[in-house]
Amino acid sequence: MLTPEQLAGLRRDIVFTAEPGGVPLTFHTTWGLFSPREIDEGTRLLLQYVEVAPDADCLDIGCGYGPLGLSLAARAPQGQTLMVDKDFVAVDYANANAERNGLGNARAQLSNGLAQIDPAARFDLVVSNIPAKVGKELLALLLHDARARLRPGGRLYVVTINGLRQYMKRNLGEVFGNYDKLKQGAHYTVAQAER
Repeated sequence: MLTPEQLAGLRRDIVFTAEPGGVPLTFHTTWGLFSPREIDEGTRLLLQYVEVAPDADCLDIGCGYGPLGLSLAARAPQGQTLMVDKDFVAVDYANANAERNGLGNARAQLSNGLAQIDPAARFDLVVSNIPAKVGKELLALLLHDARARLRPGGRLYVVTINGLRQYMKRNLGEVFGNYDKLKQGAHYTVAQAER
């Protein structure tokens, strides 16, 4: 049985500093969020291949506590970055991390995919670390909605486990009419499609 002190320790925020995409950021996270002690391997790999202009408007789907979205916001200071997640705890942490890191151009909101965001919102860049068990129905919605929200010439970047590589190639090809595998690592594949 855990002591009261051990339980109190588990309730405290997990805090770490990392440089996702070469930008030093401090993150507060908690148990129950994805990869709470460090930025996961897939996200780190994706950030090595994302090209972002300083004025890009970005969308991070499934943001968690914000490692992808906040890295993009730091690299695109003249743009706006919207982060969405279906988990209210993740949204709270992503917003708090944006504030802690002085990223006034980033905000998070609750949304299942893109269902709850402003229908008029358009983006230059959409990113997602797609969970392996997202399901084909939600994946179809995410890809179609991402394409609809991208400006002409806008790009979608995704990272998935290698087991989904061919599935993503087929689906991105069907929805976007193009697919570019940027990197296949030991466990993850980074892909891009352009509107």
